[in-house]
Amino acid sequence: MSSTQDPRADADRSTVFLSYARADQAPATKLAKALGEAGLEIWWDALIEGGAAFAKSIEAALESCNAVVVVWSKTSVTSDWVLDEAAKGRDLRKLVPLSLDGTLPPLGFRQYQSIDLSGWQGNPAAAEIERIVRGVAAAARQATHRPHTAESAPTHAITRRGVLAAAAGTALAGAAGFIAWQQGLIGSRRAASGNSVAVLPFVNLSGDEGQAYFSDGLSEELRATLARNQNLLVMAQASSATFRDHKDDAVTIAAKLGVAFLLEGSVRRSGDIVRVAADLIDGATGFSRWSQSFDRAMDDIFAVQSEIANTVANALVAQVTPDGEPGNTLAASGGTTNVAAYDAYLRGRALYGLSVDEATERAALAQFDAAITADPDYAAAHAARARSLTTIANQYGEVGQLAGLYDAAIASAHRAIVIAPDLADAHSTLGFTLFQGRLDPRAAREPFERSRELGAGEATVMARYAQYSARTGRKREAAEAMQRALLLDPLNPLIYRAAGSVEYAARNYEAAIPPIRKGLELNPRMSRANAAIGDALLMLGRLKDARVAYAAEPAEDPRLTGLAIVEHRLGNTEAARTAMTQLVEDQGDSVLYQQAQILAQWGDRDASIATLQRALAIGDSGLIYARNDPFLDPLRKDPRFAQLLSSLGFD
Repeated sequence: MSSTQDPRADADRSTVFLSYARADQAPATKLAKALGEAGLEIWWDALIEGGAAFAKSIEAALESCNAVVVVWSKTSVTSDWVLDEAAKGRDLRKLVPLSLDGTLPPLGFRQYQSIDLSGWQGNPAAAEIERIVRGVAAAARQATHRPHTAESAPTHAITRRGVLAAAAGTALAGAAGFIAWQQGLIGSRRAASGNSVAVLPFVNLSGDEGQAYFSDGLSEELRATLARNQNLLVMAQASSATFRDHKDDAVTIAAKLGVAFLLEGSVRRSGDIVRVAADLIDGATGFSRWSQSFDRAMDDIFAVQSEIANTVANALVAQVTPDGEPGNTLAASGGTTNVAAYDAYLRGRALYGLSVDEATERAALAQFDAAITADPDYAAAHAARARSLTTIANQYGEVGQLAGLYDAAIASAHRAIVIAPDLADAHSTLGFTLFQGRLDPRAAREPFERSRELGAGEATVMARYAQYSARTGRKREAAEAMQRALLLDPLNPLIYRAAGSVEYAARNYEAAIPPIRKGLELNPRMSRANAAIGDALLMLGRLKDARVAYAAEPAEDPRLTGLAIVEHRLGNTEAARTAMTQLVEDQGDSVLYQQAQILAQWGDRDASIATLQRALAIGDSGLIYARNDPFLDPLRKDPRFAQLLSSLGFD
């Protein structure tokens, strides 16, 4: 193979740009040789100059090649070069991915089926090479071709990495999916943004466990203050709290969280005096960049918190922004100055985050009610109460209770906005309750959009917005918001479950499974996660695996729904009917939507539509999934189903 031949000299030969990690140079060289012998033109980077000329030549090669062949491996998924080149290939619609060692691609690339090279022995006539050639050809046929010009022609030259090859085309033929996550957040470390920080739980040194609320409250107040600064990227509470009792060093923690800085500290209270020590640590070196201690009287502990939070925020901005400008801050946190109210709110939020069963959900609601009793103007507690009521109604409410629960939830969300008009969480919660409670996607749009404007630094706000967007068919908005949520809260199991649901709504079934599994690793007791995996496996045709996943689901309604469907597909009619009968006997009309899913999958279209109409009459929250639920696909061509979607307000 000549490394100096103009790739345009032979119009029948596709030009291939091979992207790989330096550590994989030996197998990549063998691959390049095999592809060359198979008739593809491989571009070598051995003569490209370093510096700007190097980058410019790479850019030109990516633009003008026919296809970008990306070699994923446990090394390359963490390579900035490979991620950038893969993203360019994807954006140019000319990506052909390979897996050198069976490693999954990072998020953003899992919707493209990778060609497995883990068993390839270097034979240029092997089936794996034939598949790559077919993938390149298929991709090239679908690509939007650009005319080759002298200016855009790549230079054949040496690079600092070894062999380059570029493969033509759009997404690999037959590859499904839409959502394009920009960074690999599962199974690989991502580069930390220079303005990113995690506030670790402050250590209570008072010798009194009863004072823990103050250290917890201080770290949360700091986090909230910093998150409202648009110059900063602040790790969410759930991920930061993972390291409450950590033994890892600062560099390790920063790497796990993907942040450039850590803010940690301690609180010691003695009588009416509190001493707070705060330390800003460089995550790359582990050395302190700024530290300060504060001795204050305890006349008003929340004033102390605010003072320290603002001082630290200004110091941190000075460290991480180019001009040291404070930047724009967003709305007040909707907080309280009542210790009992704040303590109850923190307890309720911890219970709500468990997402285990009805008992924990109702215990969370009781804590939020206690917080509001202690401080009726506690906006954050009103918003949290609205979410609890909606969740209880959605998952556990009796038919006769639903309207009352949803009305109370919407009233609490409105109250939160009246108290704190610029509280992102309040607007997000109102959108959540209108969508899932009132089944009104049109009315939910405005508060959700307002929450996105106000809450770009809040993971849960962005995750709710992503799920709303996914269910209303706005795939790009869903992808961007979910990516932001994962960036802000990479150790929160609920965020990963939400990421899986967004992928599933986009019908990227293979891509839906890894984030949900990651969520289960973080919280094995999390409900509705195993069933979500079962749904994706079922749609992939992996019926026996789906049955195992459904059987592991602790929540009854998704477990029995899945089993009724998968057993029917497996030909086990009696087992399917047993699951359906148990579902109806145990939960009755509270699961009409799930009954309709089963009937649709069983082929009983009339009964399924009639059941959906009953569900609409009682306000069954499951209907928010109807627009793009694959279990209802057998109904799509029926005008009665189209009318039902229209009545729900799905455009």
